[in-house]
Amino acid sequence: MCGGVEARDAEKSYKVYFPSPKAAIPVLGQGGEDLGWVRWGRRKGEPGASPEGGWAKLETIERGGWERYKPQRVFGMVQGYMEKDAARTSHWFDVEPGHALQCLLVGEGDDRRLYVVTSSPPSEYSWIHDRWPLVSPLPH
Repeated sequence: MCGGVEARDAEKSYKVYFPSPKAAIPVLGQGGEDLGWVRWGRRKGEPGASPEGGWAKLETIERGGWERYKPQRVFGMVQGYMEKDAARTSHWFDVEPGHALQCLLVGEGDDRRLYVVTSSPPSEYSWIHDRWPLVSPLPH
């Protein structure tokens, strides 16, 4: 389901884990605009109007379950992501250059939150987790 990501800015690389209340991911808009680092999801007990969690199931998006939040489709600019298996062992996966995580951006200003879009895992990784982040090529 993507419990962590590796992202970088101009100076260094960071490993970011969803449980941290300061977790953020660098975001690129559909038109290629740099939207900066956006807070990743909302944890239980945090104020805000966006849903708790840090993920959005593709099926729920397609059914219209996110429409009330007026999400924007954006890209999470990461070099890798982490999944944990049932034994809580971390597995890191690289994101190819020119590709990014599909994400939803919800809210405005200081209340902007990012949600990683998930679907079924590739068959060879279904033993790790039942949800998997969607990775897609960046538009040219």
